[in-house]
Amino acid sequence: MKTVIQRVKKSLLFVEGQHRSGTGPGMVILVAVEKGDTEKDCEFIASKVLSMRIFENSQGKLDHSVLDIGGDIMVISQFTLCGNCRRGNRPDFTDAEAPDRARFLYGFLLEKLKNPALGNLEQGEFGKYMLIEIHNDGPVTILLNSRQ
Repeated sequence: MKTVIQRVKKSLLFVEGQHRSGTGPGMVILVAVEKGDTEKDCEFIASKVLSMRIFENSQGKLDHSVLDIGGDIMVISQFTLCGNCRRGNRPDFTDAEAPDRARFLYGFLLEKLKNPALGNLEQGEFGKYMLIEIHNDGPVTILLNSRQ
């Protein structure tokens, strides 16, 4: 499972042109399910996301997790993270999981991210055209792959 984790001041989500949701300070997570991913990959990613210390303490050091600050999380399915451009100029998406299995694992990940210390947990709409407005904070962007 490949993810891009961005620390944000706020985010807005539009699905097929309609405003759906938004977040305050926290994270936007772009998620790609790869062939062979399992529930264990989801558990690993969720655990890391919730405990990752990418928010500053009073001395300006990255020392707080999203749970520590009661931050929000927006999770967006993004199969294009599986794109392989080593050959040619058009990405090859054969490493992406089949849609039904990917949808299941995306939902499983969302369940594992639920935590009472979290602010809001928002999600994109699997397989739909989305526009995500991200106000990246820092910027702080982390790449996290459950297989590495």
